[in-house]
Amino acid sequence: MRHVLAVFVVAAVLTSAPADSQSLGDRAKSLLGSKQQNSGSLTESQAGAGLKEALAQGAGNAVARLGKTDGFLLDEAVRIGTPKSVRKLTKAARKLGAGAQVDAFETSMNRAAEQAIPAAADILSDAVRAMTVEDALAIVRGGDTAGTAYFRRTSEDSLRAAFLPIVSKSTDSNGVTQSFKAVTRSAGGGMAGSLASMAGVDSNLDLDQYVTDKALDGLFHYIAEEEKAIRSNPLKRGSDLLKKAFGG
Repeated sequence: MRHVLAVFVVAAVLTSAPADSQSLGDRAKSLLGSKQQNSGSLTESQAGAGLKEALAQGAGNAVARLGKTDGFLLDEAVRIGTPKSVRKLTKAARKLGAGAQVDAFETSMNRAAEQAIPAAADILSDAVRAMTVEDALAIVRGGDTAGTAYFRRTSEDSLRAAFLPIVSKSTDSNGVTQSFKAVTRSAGGGMAGSLASMAGVDSNLDLDQYVTDKALDGLFHYIAEEEKAIRSNPLKRGSDLLKKAFGG
């Protein structure tokens, strides 16, 4: 029980009001003393559940934010642009009056990411349920995005496996991305391949993998933002259990 309360004491020291003349050590001792005096109504299970619920809330908010129409497309922080290897080509296309086609290509990639993101909900929930007391302690003692790092470490492979077929289905059903895939494949040889190579098209570029990776980057970006917000104001962003753990 005591070591779980210590988790929240450390977090309280890190996220409470600006430090006064007391040292962090003195403040920690003071907080620990008050927790031990009033710990009768807070069980180890409740303390762990509070932290899990807060992280689950942040992950859920990130999924809800991105897993909808324009969740990626209209958000400059995560918007998926054309792959780096073909940006010279798309820039030239815009100058030649084909800007609408380039926009349609970028829109199709962002739509594919938006369609894939909801698949993250169950996977991230499983990661929260699997979290141990040791994981919780490491998260609280870690940096501003230690919880995000936990999600990435435990869930990234499963998320990629879940996203990729959804992205592939979406891009296969869109004429613009179908055409891009055909150009990428043709870059491997023949006259069409020579022209594609001259235009800078990378024959090794896997568009579906590119979109999947960008979708993951966007998801973890907002999980990190949610975690920072929870750390900066746990009593506002956390659950009732987390507020109780902090003495709120």
